[in-house]
Amino acid sequence: MNLILMGLPGAGKGTQAEKIVEKYAIPHISTGDMFRSAIKEGTALGNEAKTYMDKGGLVPDEVTIGIVKERLSKPDCEKGFLLDGFPRTVAQAEALETLLNELNTRLDYVLHVQVPTEKLIERLTGRRICPTCGATYHVEFNPPKQEGICDNDGTELIQREDDQPETVKNRLDVNIEQTQPLLDFYEDKGYLVAIDGDQDIDEVFNKIDETIGGLA
Repeated sequence: MNLILMGLPGAGKGTQAEKIVEKYAIPHISTGDMFRSAIKEGTALGNEAKTYMDKGGLVPDEVTIGIVKERLSKPDCEKGFLLDGFPRTVAQAEALETLLNELNTRLDYVLHVQVPTEKLIERLTGRRICPTCGATYHVEFNPPKQEGICDNDGTELIQREDDQPETVKNRLDVNIEQTQPLLDFYEDKGYLVAIDGDQDIDEVFNKIDETIGGLA
């Protein structure tokens, strides 16, 4: 099964990715992991990507696509893959279609985990961090034993600047604007499946499982 997982920050993509990988034994391939692996292996494309990343620049599409092709050509992808964080643009999505044709395979589904924006803001702004040990909590979903205090060392918890409501809302707005053309592209292709992420983690996975189970 060849899958792409999409969703806004806070939608629970990471948790669902773990569950998919555990049940179906396909590799979870994120953009960052691909780049790190290619750089570590010292491939020509990995070295080229590193020159851009070291300067703080964006890696060009042709290099990214090349690295994706190298990764999808590996033996562990023979039974399928779960792509996360790629493609990010319609141009990359079109290049991926071409690449998969070259590999004599195709996408099965693009799973879009959807959660209302106000719920995402609630999830993301509820995060609290211990400045001493780095432990992470959530005021609703994973609160400390004593409100506002780290369980490990008694330090007062803080809210990071990028977890402030205004910052979170701006980040979500930018993400929505950037991802909508990609969602439209995959909907036109018939790959897109909307997954209601505003429910219990296991219920979200059950819906995903119902969608992809027939591919196994």
